[in-house]
Amino acid sequence: QVQLVESGGGLVQAGGSLRLSCVASGLTFSRYTMGWFRQAPGKEREFVAAIRWNVGTTFYAGSVKGRFTISRDNAQNTIYLQMNTLKPEDTAVYYCAASKTGTGNYDYWGQGTQVTVSS
Repeated sequence: QVQLVESGGGLVQAGGSLRLSCVASGLTFSRYTMGWFRQAPGKEREFVAAIRWNVGTTFYAGSVKGRFTISRDNAQNTIYLQMNTLKPEDTAVYYCAASKTGTGNYDYWGQGTQVTVSS
């Protein structure tokens, strides 16, 4: 059974930082492209960042590029999202996801962790 468990969310002031973690189990983690998504109240879920399984190529949404950094530790079956210079519009539930094909279709999702940025 595949499980993705996020942690690290919380309340932070604008301009602050948070680091999210996502621990995966039940899959060959090193062979999966991993991504972070977020969903704000009343909005659709949106892509935030992804990191490929092989060479570690990273991708970012324009709204977070330069402020967020995605990374992975295959030995720990964990991905991270370092979020700096947070803005109120970053407030959302953040989800990690795993993709076997790396084509943008994600096979497994976590339950999410809440990030709230106060102004």
